[in-house]
Amino acid sequence: MQRLDTRVPAVLLRTDRNSFHHGTLGAVRSLGRAGVEVHLVADDAHAPVSRSRYLHRLHRPPRPGAPLTEVAAVLRRVAADLRAPAVLIPLDDAGALAVNTLRSELSGSYLLPEMADGTAESVADKAVLARLCASAGVPHPRTELPRSAGQAADAARSLGPTAVAKWSRPWCLPRGAGLHSTVLVRSPHEAAALFARGTEAGCPLLIQAFVAAEGGADWFVHGYVGRDGRLHAAGTGRKLSAWPRSAGITVRGEWTPNPALEEAAARLLTRIGYRGVFDLDFREDAATGAYHLLDFNPRPGAQFRLFADAADLDVVRAQHLDLTGRPVPPSSPLPGRTFVVENYAPLSALRPVQRPAPRELAWHADDDRAPGQAMRRLWSRHALGKLGGRVPRQLRGPWLRVPVRLPKPAPPVLPGPASGREEAGAGCDGAGRRR
Repeated sequence: MQRLDTRVPAVLLRTDRNSFHHGTLGAVRSLGRAGVEVHLVADDAHAPVSRSRYLHRLHRPPRPGAPLTEVAAVLRRVAADLRAPAVLIPLDDAGALAVNTLRSELSGSYLLPEMADGTAESVADKAVLARLCASAGVPHPRTELPRSAGQAADAARSLGPTAVAKWSRPWCLPRGAGLHSTVLVRSPHEAAALFARGTEAGCPLLIQAFVAAEGGADWFVHGYVGRDGRLHAAGTGRKLSAWPRSAGITVRGEWTPNPALEEAAARLLTRIGYRGVFDLDFREDAATGAYHLLDFNPRPGAQFRLFADAADLDVVRAQHLDLTGRPVPPSSPLPGRTFVVENYAPLSALRPVQRPAPRELAWHADDDRAPGQAMRRLWSRHALGKLGGRVPRQLRGPWLRVPVRLPKPAPPVLPGPASGREEAGAGCDGAGRRR
């Protein structure tokens, strides 16, 4: 394994509030184990990742939906405390789009992939993605972009009996509004009702054909496109189980070679001139066998550690190597390697590992046990809260009442959140920030 330049720190950015984002812990551990000083900008002072021995410092993030000026101010303050320009890796879509927009402003403090302006916004926008797939010859579900409630109803009628409604820029959706980025619509009336909430959503609604699939038909491709345009640390995997079932995050995945998928991904990436880490979601059509691209995420996927190869090279290490001027070695694939998220698939996590194919757990690690212990305690309390007190008192053992003792948060890098509420339906700019 090529040694990383440990003189160059890494800054991980996540703007959404999610204490159980296991991809954040995966990135902290991957870079920290390589000797890199890891800083995390996220609202994770009380999250399991804050217990990791590989996290150097936690920094207070910008507010959810904060303007770009605030995001830039936070990142500049973090950079002021670092001994050298850092490799900056966003871990969610909103953060990735903000960094892409602020590239010129941040270039003096951070090392970033060179990519044409607007590229990240184009691939993350689900309406634009359909056109990009068509230009690259990559299958994509038939997509309609209605301009009225009547057109939305007509689109659902023509694509039915089940169609998929998606908000084109899901990072724009206001918190607490009850709007979901993707929903199944089973009637024209449902499609028209969703369209009527477009002003509230702050982005257009699109209606998409539902790709019928059989078990094991959901696939993903991860990788890193370097400064030279070459694909590094790439792999194709199958989603063995998800939460929610058939439509949610990968809770059990397997590294499964699929040359056709890798070729389709490379063709699209070349066509649009993409640089950096990516996470692509595909679904195999049960009727035609074609692989339809459903989503393009311009950042590491939460399960990126599935594709850690025989030398432990993954996409975040590849980015650090490339941006610090070090060669990225060829990948040494481990077909059959699996990745399990224990809080969603506890039984799978308890099964013996089938040798020689290795397995990695999202939370537990022998060399970094504290985050897994904190997750189990926090998840127990979270699950009990979801049940709303329906668990009989005699079943609420001490393991559900153990407090999570987390370290005090690092000194904040910002004053308290500004007062005031954002105006509903204010819309969303190209970088994913509420206007």
